[in-house]
Amino acid sequence: MLASLFAIGLAPLLATAQLSGSVGPTTSYASKADNKICSVLDYGGVADNSTDVGPAISSAWDECKDGGVVYIPPGDYALDSWVTLTGGSSCAINLDGIIYRTGTDGGNMIFIEHTTDFELLSSTSEGAVQGFGYVYHADGSISGPRILRLYEVVDFSVHDLALVDSPSFHFSMDTCENGEVYNMIIRGGNEGGLDGIDVWSTNIWIHDVEVTNKDECVTVKSPAQNILVESIYCNWSGGCAMGSLSTGVNISDITYRNIYTWSSNQMYMIKSNGGDGSVSNVLLENFIGHGNAYSLDVDQEWSSMSTVDGDGVQLNNITFSNWKGTEADGAQRGPIKVNCADAAPCTDITIEDFAMWTEEGDYQWYWCESAYGEGACLEDGDDYTSYTTTVTVTAAPTGYSAATMASDLTAAFGTGSPIPIPAIPTSFYPGLTPYSALASAAATSVYPVRA
Repeated sequence: MLASLFAIGLAPLLATAQLSGSVGPTTSYASKADNKICSVLDYGGVADNSTDVGPAISSAWDECKDGGVVYIPPGDYALDSWVTLTGGSSCAINLDGIIYRTGTDGGNMIFIEHTTDFELLSSTSEGAVQGFGYVYHADGSISGPRILRLYEVVDFSVHDLALVDSPSFHFSMDTCENGEVYNMIIRGGNEGGLDGIDVWSTNIWIHDVEVTNKDECVTVKSPAQNILVESIYCNWSGGCAMGSLSTGVNISDITYRNIYTWSSNQMYMIKSNGGDGSVSNVLLENFIGHGNAYSLDVDQEWSSMSTVDGDGVQLNNITFSNWKGTEADGAQRGPIKVNCADAAPCTDITIEDFAMWTEEGDYQWYWCESAYGEGACLEDGDDYTSYTTTVTVTAAPTGYSAATMASDLTAAFGTGSPIPIPAIPTSFYPGLTPYSALASAAATSVYPVRA
């Protein structure tokens, strides 16, 4: 989508601010479909929720990966053997059906690698993958497969899909470039290790996505450059994050904007324990939160991670701007925590337009350690010696009140029964219209499905 906007000079100013160039496929879906359509029904696929559709997907890919569309029509399909799709160019996969996991292997249910000019979508906005992760989670296991992984995919988009109840991670982008991910919903169980979207790549735009789980909502890992994440709805989730950061960290030019977080672990967390390398040029703005345990949380002594060798990851030029809402209990977990490594102090940190208040009790605290910059409890100057400061706040700040979302969940999805496949929402942040309408609303000429 954005590639065409760049071409005609109409790319949204907010969207292009952090990206290094165009993102998305370079050839239209219609052109690929005009060239060739490979329906899995013609390669042995049967929409009976019993016959393994894996071989049919692989065969259709082999026929259409050099310029065509792999089409999975509406219907219910069983996936018993995982698919690794490699070497595609100017191709697409249109998943209008629902794929149900029946296999038990580890790894990745759908793995796409070494592919360029690629689109994965549902033209009806009703396509989904149901991972039935509860079968694993009921026994306390998260060792099952991931639903979707992209590796070394360039000039691509993934959109209009639901990924539900993955046994492990839902969606990972590893060493990819120039990608756009949007109009998606991810529903996972209330269990750690069930990440929503993890990205360590270059020049990626992720927007208009809702995630429910108990771990990462949308998270940047190392190495990563020029990542723009906006209009994200963390709806009873672990929350957005960066990390865990270890050794050789190389992350720069990251923006999260218009992030709504409801009843989650944190609004945003940068987490590490030891290590080395750097994170620089990060903007985290327009965050709304309600009922979250943590809010702004930088923790370079993160106790859930084993200490690794190194003095600490250097954090520099990080801005938190326009944060509103309420935290669950500001006396137990204050809304500002910037805990930096004494041997690698955080520098040029800015906290501005920050107004949050506690839902329980009548006070909250801010905690800063070895963090330098402007705002809250940060120290200024360039004499970077270790320090710890705690500030107690006993009055609600002006302007902390913030909107809620109509779809805020009243409870998490458990780990002992199937999670229903939801419809993709049309709102991901209070008052904002998504950048792109659902594919189902587009003219049929945009997403033709039959020759």
